Amino acid sequence: MAFIKLEDVVINTSYIAAIRLERSEDLCVCLLIAIPTAALRPQESPTQSLYHFEWLQFTGNAARALQDYFSSFNNVIDLLPHHNVPSCCGGSQKD
Repeated sequence: MAFIKLEDVVINTSYIAAIRLERSEDLCVCLLIAIPTAALRPQESPTQSLYHFEWLQFTGNAARALQDYFSSFNNVIDLLPHHNVPSCCGGSQKD
């Protein structure tokens, strides 16, 4: 378990369910946070969803810092390197 701090927000990386890197005019990084609902509402029935999901959006310096963090080889393993990515139809993509 690790924590990352961006401005006045501290995020437990164990609760990050997805990361979306958006490149348009301004860099934007969105984190999908999965918050266990048992901690929020212990009195509810077990048939309720186990997690509450919420997107957090970061721009500017915070987005650049997140992009660097999640693009680092220490934090992300690229399962499909760009030089050897098969196409959806079974062929191989060439650079």
